[in-house]
Amino acid sequence: MQKIFMLSLTIGWPLLAFLPPHYPPATGWVEISMRSHVARESELLEIGRPPKSRSAMQSPPHLKVVSYNIRWRSGNDLQKLIKLLERDPEIGGAAILGLQEVDRNKKRSGNKNTAAILARELGMYYAWAAPPAAKNEKEEETGVGILSAYPLADARRLVLPHEGPGGRRRVALGATVKLGQVSVRVYSVHSETRIQVDRKLEQTKAVLDDLAHYDKDMPAIVLGDLNTWEPAAIDKTFKLFSGERFQTPFSEESTFFTRVLFVPIELKLDWIWVRNLETTNHGIDRTIKLSDHWPLWIVLRTPGPPERNRH
Repeated sequence: MQKIFMLSLTIGWPLLAFLPPHYPPATGWVEISMRSHVARESELLEIGRPPKSRSAMQSPPHLKVVSYNIRWRSGNDLQKLIKLLERDPEIGGAAILGLQEVDRNKKRSGNKNTAAILARELGMYYAWAAPPAAKNEKEEETGVGILSAYPLADARRLVLPHEGPGGRRRVALGATVKLGQVSVRVYSVHSETRIQVDRKLEQTKAVLDDLAHYDKDMPAIVLGDLNTWEPAAIDKTFKLFSGERFQTPFSEESTFFTRVLFVPIELKLDWIWVRNLETTNHGIDRTIKLSDHWPLWIVLRTPGPPERNRH
């Protein structure tokens, strides 16, 4: 991957101009939402459930988790994605989905509420969050989402530190998935592309700082597009999460693909990290080409209920 990156520099290709940009979101079908007509910021966190959720076991032996930057898919592409999330042998049937670049009320995606549509069609609970609009932005921001076959609690929108170009901001979304007696804290993250590596790492650390408010032994999953296209960002991301007792089954495998001047560019942008959870299988589904990212998936052994202190 590093050789490909260096080749792109030698031919004078401005990498940042071609990396996946962040686009703005907005409103649609909602059953439950945290909204206020007074505070604009409160409109950028939405939680809900479909009219009929799919049946879920109280304590499933395994959980499939998928992370995917869907690059604001809508219309026919969104319908294809729904079918893949239902039936694909690798990403189909996931209990937890962490998505990035999820539109709400954007003109380009038909002014639809993508997270709510996915939740309704897949029979899942959902939460969605977006950053504040940049200057002169007339449409809502593109956001991140968490969908779950199990109830969600304590959804938190985290505006990440450090602005990108034009004052653009990015967010992460945290929510607790309730698996019967077991709770798992899940974060879906979309970091900024065009900032210094150390600032990018500070955005990731902001998520881990929020997790620190919960029990240190609570199972946790942090996933999403961390935009680690620089080799130094990859190395520092490994060190940051490892130092916080997280593991990942993925190494430096590329998760993003594009071509520039006939040169193939593959980059490591997307991650799934877990704490106090056992991974039994994992993969990157490179057959799915709806986005310039590929979806990552893992299968986890469901943890048992927490042990009670005995006196």
